[in-house]
Amino acid sequence: MELVHYFIDLFLHLDQHLGEVIKQYGTWTYLILFVIVFCETGLVVTPFLPGDSLLFAAGTFAGMGALDPVVLLVLLWTAGVIGDTVNYWIGAYIGPRAFTGEIRFLKKEYLDRTHRFYEKHGGKTIVLARFIPIMRTFAPFVAGIGAMNYRRFVVYNVVGAALWVNIFVLAGYFFGSIPLVQRHFSLAVVAIVFVSVLPLTYEMVKGWLEKRRAAITPLAPGPVSQIDRQPTEA
Repeated sequence: MELVHYFIDLFLHLDQHLGEVIKQYGTWTYLILFVIVFCETGLVVTPFLPGDSLLFAAGTFAGMGALDPVVLLVLLWTAGVIGDTVNYWIGAYIGPRAFTGEIRFLKKEYLDRTHRFYEKHGGKTIVLARFIPIMRTFAPFVAGIGAMNYRRFVVYNVVGAALWVNIFVLAGYFFGSIPLVQRHFSLAVVAIVFVSVLPLTYEMVKGWLEKRRAAITPLAPGPVSQIDRQPTEA
């Protein structure tokens, strides 16, 4: 429970935590931000780390002059690209075994949900998932499992990271310094998190309704839980 309370406090008071980190560690803050973004996008065991809200908060402090916006944009974009790349190759190494449920640290529910999203949107999932918490972490992993063409993956990876980092960092840079936003920064962070999870909530509700329909009509096909190793087209 203490860990849960810690992360709730981290999300709700991200401005205070980041401000304290900047005061205490100075330029080392860039490395800390790099590591957090890398882990959130590159390791399937850390999808709970702050993503969108952290970028917005970092952009806000850049707007106040505490961080260099150019260094921030380049560094976090690099972290996002490297993170997805590492995740892709981890998925390629583990392969379809990830869907057997035998690997403890992998939540099969998240894998199946991301796979369905991947089947619907193809390679564009790598870009779209950047804006969806949890799915952002699992999308490159599933792409690696499905043996998505690496050159195609790199293009989506680079573009997706650029859009994600620029949108949220620049939003914080230009709007985080507004007095109203600063006075209610915690509410702004909550709003960002809420908007970010809307697509994921939609997919969860949709999946639940599909299961209900499948239960009522036994002959209806259920969701695919296995992924073949054929190249996925965009």
